[in-house]
Amino acid sequence: MITYRGHAALKLSVNGEVREAVVRPADTLLHVLRDRLGLTGAKAGCENGDCGACTVLLDGKPVKSCMVLAVEVEGMEITTIEGLSDTPVQRAFLEEAGFQCGFCTPGFILNAHALLAAHPRPDRETIRDWLESNLCRCTGYEGIENAVASASAPRE
Repeated sequence: MITYRGHAALKLSVNGEVREAVVRPADTLLHVLRDRLGLTGAKAGCENGDCGACTVLLDGKPVKSCMVLAVEVEGMEITTIEGLSDTPVQRAFLEEAGFQCGFCTPGFILNAHALLAAHPRPDRETIRDWLESNLCRCTGYEGIENAVASASAPRE
């Protein structure tokens, strides 16, 4: 990281690609991803860590990017929804109607992707516990839970 007069030049590993951004020390990862790098999959919902719409993966673990300073993540691998491509959980969200308006969907998918990496065959209670940090304001959670369960089931 190079610093100069209240700004820092960062090299961030995002979706397997090194990206550069000049940021202020107080810039959140959410705003750097959206405003500096053009990756708009992470959504600015509550911006205080409650809703999970801004969820991304840092070294494979789900975090709320509105609560992380960009200067803290240099050297870590950042995965956004744009970095996933036709994963089982994405297909399952489509097949099981695990979304309605779609605003919260990227955060749920990234959280579910991390869940399945950590627990390939979770039971319903584990799915509910893992996803409780993400909120959906326009649909029930049954389709979302069904999508995660479906993605964890063995495929023929």
